Amino acid sequence: MTDWQPSQRYPDPLVHAVDASFAKYRLNLAKVERLGTGYRWAEGPVWIGDQRCLLWSDIPNNRVLRWDEETGAITTFRKPSNFANGHTRDRQGRLIGCEHGGRRVYRVEYDGTDTTIADSFEGKRLNSPNDVVVKSDGSIWFTDPPFGLLGYYEGYKAEPEGPITNVYRVDPSGAITVAADDVNGPNGLAFSPDESKLYVVESRANPRVISAYDVSGGSKLTNKRTLIDAGPGTPDGFRVDVDGNLWCGWGMGEPGLDGVHVFNPHGTLIGRIDLPERCANVAFGGRYRNRLFMAASTSLYALYVNTQGAPGG
Repeated sequence: MTDWQPSQRYPDPLVHAVDASFAKYRLNLAKVERLGTGYRWAEGPVWIGDQRCLLWSDIPNNRVLRWDEETGAITTFRKPSNFANGHTRDRQGRLIGCEHGGRRVYRVEYDGTDTTIADSFEGKRLNSPNDVVVKSDGSIWFTDPPFGLLGYYEGYKAEPEGPITNVYRVDPSGAITVAADDVNGPNGLAFSPDESKLYVVESRANPRVISAYDVSGGSKLTNKRTLIDAGPGTPDGFRVDVDGNLWCGWGMGEPGLDGVHVFNPHGTLIGRIDLPERCANVAFGGRYRNRLFMAASTSLYALYVNTQGAPGG
């Protein structure tokens, strides 16, 4: 992908309005930019606003990288990273991360030390926490598939000790409970803007789906249903904007399937951002949360859009 160049045209032909309703989110004078390349598998981006930077994982290289908004410089934030994957921030601004290697969810405190949030449940080690979000009440929700246990490329080979279908909730008190136990390959997850729904990618379903749950009483998931049938696509991670649209990393190695697919809250495809490689995950960032950062296989891309990311992603 080293020969890829951004479009010289406005509007960018890589940004497609599949439905007329997407027009309001597209900026005709913004185009897809590649901020860096040369990674093995880019994942888990998170915006750090007070430092004006983006962090993201390069899982097989066992590192977390940092892109500086002011200079464009890319440096190593953490290495080794214990094969870190998904990231977010809590409502106090602390970094929350998932580790394949450490088989845990952790928090980085203000002084730079790590606190383990969760590494076991009912006496059994977690598998390989994948993605994480924080609700406004301070609870931490994460997925725990076995993908980091499959070999030594993105973690350490091992047999799962517990269920491979769980989404967990960590109460602000530290108590861990199972929020859902019926997810076929739990992967990316995100709340709707009002936190009444939780969306979860089921990456071992065939075809892959994004399921929706109602959040009852702030802590329990009910009324599971399929929101998005991915067909030949492979959704991985995603984030939600303030209007409730889902901006989903997408890919299958084919034109029109690699990049980001945008769905409205009803699960209807309204827009598409084509990239030259499969996109794993996204994050909204910038001062106004109106810049979409896309961690895509070997590269990091960005696009300004006419919406803002919802808090908590």
